[in-house]
Amino acid sequence: MNYPKTLQELIDCLKLLPGVGEKTAERYAFSILNMPEEKIDSFSKTLENIKSNIKTCPICGCLMDSNKCMICDDDNRDSKIIFVVENQKNVFILEKISDFKNKYHVLGGLISPMDGINPEDLSINSLIDRITKEDIKEIILALRPGIEGNTTSLYIRKLLENTDVKVTQIAQGVPIGADMEYLDALTLEMALENRNEIS
Repeated sequence: MNYPKTLQELIDCLKLLPGVGEKTAERYAFSILNMPEEKIDSFSKTLENIKSNIKTCPICGCLMDSNKCMICDDDNRDSKIIFVVENQKNVFILEKISDFKNKYHVLGGLISPMDGINPEDLSINSLIDRITKEDIKEIILALRPGIEGNTTSLYIRKLLENTDVKVTQIAQGVPIGADMEYLDALTLEMALENRNEIS
């Protein structure tokens, strides 16, 4: 038996979300169907507002719903150090797990010529402009390990090699509690390259 058309449309919409298959979408759809009307109205308005209210910060590339993002507007942050990240979600991940209170710069991806993503497709030029105008002392590259992340890191390092800006990178390697049996070759290679002397 088929669902009523409107319910099926809701299920189909929910399946557009990552990780949501048929069964999960059906469960969500029935949960929404059983919600009080005021909650459904609120949910609906939020979905409508998210596209019109959420914008990209012209300074750092993070998400905002006002004229400037909360991070760029925070005078208590160390404005001499910038975390350089791949995407907007990474900003919120770092904010949750890190005690560092610096500024950010979102590249909008990583250099990947095979996927047609070149340096000019990313916000690397605006990063260099910020470094010049804002008197940045250090950038911390917090990019995804791998060929694309390494290529992007090397490209940025090359652009800044004749400046006084310190370029650092977050440590990469074996995570705490990991079983060596399940580690891939790249993770082990990075762990060996970033090894520390035991004191």
